[in-house]
Amino acid sequence: MNNSLQATQNQERKDIHSSIVLAVAPMEGVMDHTMRALLSKIGGMNYLVSEFIRVTQYPIPSSTFKRQVPENQNNAHTTYHHPVHTQLLGSNAELMAQSALNAIEAGATHIDVNFGCPAKRVNGHGGGSVLLQTPNILHEIMSAIKNTLPNHIPLSAKIRLGYEDEALLFDNVAAIESAGTGTLTIHGRTKKDGYKPPARWEKIGEIQDKTTMVVVANGDITDFDSLTRCQSVSGCKHFMIGRGALNNPFVFQDIRAKLDNQENSLKQASLVELFTDYNIELQKHYDEVATLGRLKQWCGHLRFGFEEIKENLQTLRRCNSTQELTTVFEKILRE
Repeated sequence: MNNSLQATQNQERKDIHSSIVLAVAPMEGVMDHTMRALLSKIGGMNYLVSEFIRVTQYPIPSSTFKRQVPENQNNAHTTYHHPVHTQLLGSNAELMAQSALNAIEAGATHIDVNFGCPAKRVNGHGGGSVLLQTPNILHEIMSAIKNTLPNHIPLSAKIRLGYEDEALLFDNVAAIESAGTGTLTIHGRTKKDGYKPPARWEKIGEIQDKTTMVVVANGDITDFDSLTRCQSVSGCKHFMIGRGALNNPFVFQDIRAKLDNQENSLKQASLVELFTDYNIELQKHYDEVATLGRLKQWCGHLRFGFEEIKENLQTLRRCNSTQELTTVFEKILRE
C-alpha cells in the first residue's frame, strides 16, 4: 500500500472516530453514581445518563437531584470529566416540568426523559413505556419541560419501538419531536419484547431517515463489531450501550482503539484493580450487605465478558463477605 493511500485511510478512520458518539445507558439498580464513576475512570464514552428519578405525586426537590445524581454538584460531570445527563420518569406534565427545573437548580445541565422502562411496577403507575400508547401525553410532557427549561439546556428522550407493537412508533416520534426535543434515544425493541434478541436496528434507521432530531441507537450493541453492524443498518453515528458496558467495562475503550486500528491494553489485569476500587467506593455509600449484593450483581454481568468469571460464578456467589469476594475474584483472574 502506498503512503498516500495509507494516509487517506488513516484520515478516514480518524474522521469516523471523531464522529462516533458513545453513551452509557441508564440502568435502574445498577448504573448508580459509583458504577458511573468506575466506567468514567476507564473512559471512552462521551457522556453518561443517570438512573431515572421518578416523579409521582409532587415535584422532586433540588436536594434529591443533588443526592441521587451527585455529579450535579460538580457541574454535572464525573470526577473524570464526563458529562452526566439527569433522567426523569413520570406521567404528569406539570410535575415533570417543575422537577426538571429543580434539577437544573441542583446543577443538572441536560434533562433526559424515560419513556422506555419496561418494568411492570413502573408501567403500572403510568410511567415508562406504557406512555408509548398515548402520543399526546408524550407531547404534553416534553412540551411542558421544554417550555419550562432555560433555552440553553438540552432536552432528550428515550423510547422503545412501542408497547405491545410498533403501530404508534412514528406517531410517538413526531409527538416528541414537535415538542422541541433535540435528541431521541431508541431501544430497538417494544416493551413486550423485553430484552429478547434481536434489536431491530432497521426500525431505528427508518426514524433516522425521517427526523431532524439526533437519533441514538440502543440495543444489542456490545462491542466494535456489533456497533459497526448497527451503524451500517441504522445509519446512526450516536450509540448507547447498557448491558454491554457491565459485561465488559472496557467496551468503550475497545471501540475507540479499534477505530484507531489499535489494541486496547486495558483488560484482565486491570479488572482486578477496578473490582477492588469499586468495592472500596461502594462501602463509602452502602453497608456491607448492599455492597456485597452489588458486587455479586456485577459478577453476574461480567461472566458474559470474561470466561474465568463465568466458570467460577457459583464460587463467587457463595462468598459471605466483600473481603472474601474480592480475594476470590483476584485469585480467579490472576491464575
